[in-house]
Amino acid sequence: MARSLTTFLIVIVASVDSIWYVYGIVPATLSPSTLPTGLGDATVMIERHNGGRAAALASELRGAQYAATALEQNSGDVEWISPRAVAHDRVLTWASDLGPVIPLPMFSLFSGRDAVHTMLRDRSTQLESALAWLERGREYALRVYRVDAELLAVIASLSPRLEELANTAAAASPGQRYLLERKLDAEKRAELRGVTQRIVDDIMRALSAHAREGLRSPIPKVSDAATASRGAMVLNAAFFVAPDTMDSFQKTLTALVAEHGAHGFRFDFTGPWPPYHFANLAEQTSHDA
Repeated sequence: MARSLTTFLIVIVASVDSIWYVYGIVPATLSPSTLPTGLGDATVMIERHNGGRAAALASELRGAQYAATALEQNSGDVEWISPRAVAHDRVLTWASDLGPVIPLPMFSLFSGRDAVHTMLRDRSTQLESALAWLERGREYALRVYRVDAELLAVIASLSPRLEELANTAAAASPGQRYLLERKLDAEKRAELRGVTQRIVDDIMRALSAHAREGLRSPIPKVSDAATASRGAMVLNAAFFVAPDTMDSFQKTLTALVAEHGAHGFRFDFTGPWPPYHFANLAEQTSHDA
């Protein structure tokens, strides 16, 4: 099985004076007037292999700081990782604003310029096909949150079974009504997950119709305080949207926000972003084409 586009090996040893850090892959035709700074404010270079149509965004860094033992020691240090993650994302965001880019994971390291050029040569067909696929759109992120109290207040109107129970309770005698309303409250909470799943599925289906691709990611763990302030996250998705369908995508999203905002759902839509979620999909699609 071929290695994924976004999986690279650390090919350095502790004794080297410098290593080459690759942020991502861009078209070799990219020729900006200025480039952003990289990790530790290092110079970012566009490394091209002779005759190739894919180039690497790379920086030369001190080898001792990024040897395998150093990375292992610092991998759990947020203060060490955080500024490097910001710099890595800064370079990729800059590149994605200019055209297609294949993001590589942090600490995609090579022993030197020759190793970078060898990678570009050996994987040229794969990289060029993926860049062509990624040129067709941009990545956007959507997170949807559920405010339970607001959804519970209207959930009967979203569930035929609950609506029937509510109507039965309203028509019952006072004694029966009390028991039926108690049952209705319990049934509302039991129905919360099912109604949420149906709405989330509808959101994905509606937006994916206007995107080249749509992907769901696992719901990240958040603190109880964050859940209380925003609600529980129920959808963590990314969409790859072509320019000619962006208008219809946005109109559909606006309609979904208006519809489900009244049901206790909050939408957080951001982007465009570097195609973090779609680089591997671009690889698979280009192989299948």
